[in-house]
Amino acid sequence: MLKKKMQKALNEQINAEMYSSYLYLSMESYFRSISLVGMANWMRGQVQEELFHAIKFYNFVGERGARVELGTIRKPEADWASPLAVFEHILKHERMVTDMINNLVDLAIAEKDHATRNFLQWFVAEQVEEEASAGEIVDKLKLIKNDTSGLFLLDAELAKRVFTMPPQGEV
Repeated sequence: MLKKKMQKALNEQINAEMYSSYLYLSMESYFRSISLVGMANWMRGQVQEELFHAIKFYNFVGERGARVELGTIRKPEADWASPLAVFEHILKHERMVTDMINNLVDLAIAEKDHATRNFLQWFVAEQVEEEASAGEIVDKLKLIKNDTSGLFLLDAELAKRVFTMPPQGEV
């Protein structure tokens, strides 16, 4: 059974994961509006991944005999100055999510909730991957600067991303 403080924090994380999905869907729309369909495709993968994270938290809360309480998802930003600005926003956002996950781990330790601490280790590792992926794209966009050929090559590279749902045991 989850303690109330942990339950509340996990419910807040579900909301944060849903917001992340909503934010990335907004970014997908931005990229489609400027005809960067490869970047839009990359964002769609992020949308699906964040929804997967939310469901993973949702399932865990239920498995621990607690109730999920869904909150309002705030409206995400809709416009950015450039593709670089979008990916810098993503990197900043993922760093914030990393902090949130780390805070959950700290709470699980303080509450002596070993099951939740163990569950969260998957997310700790996932955030390393999330930050590295966004950071790599930021670095490439900085190298590209105003070279439209480079932008279109990166767009084509990002079009290859396919989100694969993890095996059933991981949900």
